[in-house]
Amino acid sequence: MKGDEPKATGRVPGPDFIRAIVEKDLESGTYGGRVHTRFPPEPNGYLHIGHAKAICIDFGIARDYRGLCNLRFDDTNPVTEETEYVDSIKEDVRWLGFDWEGREYYASDYFGKLYEFAVRLVKAGKAYVCDLSEDDIRRTRGTVTRAGELSPYRDRPVEANLDLLARMRAGEFPDGSRTLRAKIGMASSNMKMRDPLIYRIKKASHHRTGDDWCIYPMYDFAHCLSDAIERITHSICTLEFENNRELYDWFVDEVGFEQPPQQIEFARLNLTHTIMSKRKLMGLVEQGHVTGWNDPRMPSLSGLRRRGYTPEAIRAFCDAIGVAKANSTVDVALLEYHLRQDLNKRSPRVFGVLRPLKVVITNYPEGGVEEIECVNNPEDSSAGTRKVPFTRELYIEREDFREDPPKKFFRLAPGREVRLRYAYYITCQDVVKNEKGEVVELRCTYDPETKGGDSPDGRKVKATLHWVSAAHGLEVEVRLYDHLFNVPYPEDVEEGQDFTVHLNPNSLEVLSGCRVEPGLAEAAPGSLFQFERQGYFCVDAVDSKPGKPVFNRTVTLRDTWAKIEKAQRGKATSE
Repeated sequence: MKGDEPKATGRVPGPDFIRAIVEKDLESGTYGGRVHTRFPPEPNGYLHIGHAKAICIDFGIARDYRGLCNLRFDDTNPVTEETEYVDSIKEDVRWLGFDWEGREYYASDYFGKLYEFAVRLVKAGKAYVCDLSEDDIRRTRGTVTRAGELSPYRDRPVEANLDLLARMRAGEFPDGSRTLRAKIGMASSNMKMRDPLIYRIKKASHHRTGDDWCIYPMYDFAHCLSDAIERITHSICTLEFENNRELYDWFVDEVGFEQPPQQIEFARLNLTHTIMSKRKLMGLVEQGHVTGWNDPRMPSLSGLRRRGYTPEAIRAFCDAIGVAKANSTVDVALLEYHLRQDLNKRSPRVFGVLRPLKVVITNYPEGGVEEIECVNNPEDSSAGTRKVPFTRELYIEREDFREDPPKKFFRLAPGREVRLRYAYYITCQDVVKNEKGEVVELRCTYDPETKGGDSPDGRKVKATLHWVSAAHGLEVEVRLYDHLFNVPYPEDVEEGQDFTVHLNPNSLEVLSGCRVEPGLAEAAPGSLFQFERQGYFCVDAVDSKPGKPVFNRTVTLRDTWAKIEKAQRGKATSE
């Protein structure tokens, strides 16, 4: 791994504290001018938005300083790890816009070396085989205020330990009957240093090595030594591994690496209305609260991708929140703000009516069809225009009509005139109801002199409505998504309660019979659109069929974060 490690010569302005450390190391020549990071997921689940922050940091630092970043799977637990997760992780990293350029490694690549390192520690009197069960090891570890108890097997002779370790490797002993432990001490204030486990017996087939091994290294042992083998310079991880740093350094030093990687911890990403625990997310899937890891309500990258989130928006969000040393929770509205900023620039505008109400224009020719020219994206002049059919019978949003309108309701009502987007002024003349007294149809007239949406005599209207031709519109299913949890901090529960008590019962609303303009019939899965006045929508990549797209609402047009910022600016100005 030495031939592909160029010296870092890049610089970025205004570095965060991690980049400040990297720059200091570059200036001092600590690693010979190299910067080499890694993204090291365990392949036991799908990546989520929190991992996106780590990916952006690991790959971003390598990019900014012209270094390298490995993708390494810390696959030390054969019971929980699967090739499915490996494939999904690689897809997610690529989707976010990063490339490990062939440097794809696995802790399992090093199982032979790791075993040799374990033997080296035993020979040096730094490790021993322990016959205590893992439950007994936990029980005798002590507490933060009380030292742990020495194992009765701690002083076994080196030769006896080597013999037992070899027999563990050969599969002579049942699961859980023996472990290999580091011989450090049981009185350390750092619980991680109290004779931690190095190997355990686990007779399970591994997704890459099959049945070659029946003992597997512990994560804390394999992770740091994999870093050292790969000549990683800066081992970047989240704050929960801060207590592991002492053990990380101990293993690397005792095995004999001369230039150990430097572990640096940063605050993990926490979002309001969101759960980040992989275990709890797995529970949501297994208990049927969501349809799977790629459910658009999940914070998994596969779920966000299916919902219509863009990698550009996620990267911009990660850049905006920066890198901190203290844990905090970010308002999910900030993520949605960056999503809207990106979608506003890239999304074609289309007409989509979610809850249709029929409008019949009584003075428009029967059978007449007009092609109305509509702007594709006012934010992008190069996006051009499209033609949308206009006919005697149309659909508008049901909420755009009130028979008895309240004050400040400026949309359609009996006797009121409004503008149809890019088309004509219409006036409601009559209301048709069914036997239940429900409004089912509006009879309107149009002014043919207002084509294009403006009146030649200068009269103004206070509302512009979107519409779809009844004869040409495509009937589709639309799924409206909201936050999965209805409180900002779903893990804050009363004693005896589970976090699922905060699940939002209205996180998904499925609308059938919606109408969209006919040009969307062949929209490709994953395509993004702004339904004018409704929000941003994505063609579902799983359930859509040729000619029958299903639309997921990615995010509404309402921008909570922008309102927060505006209010803060106003407050600052007044002060």
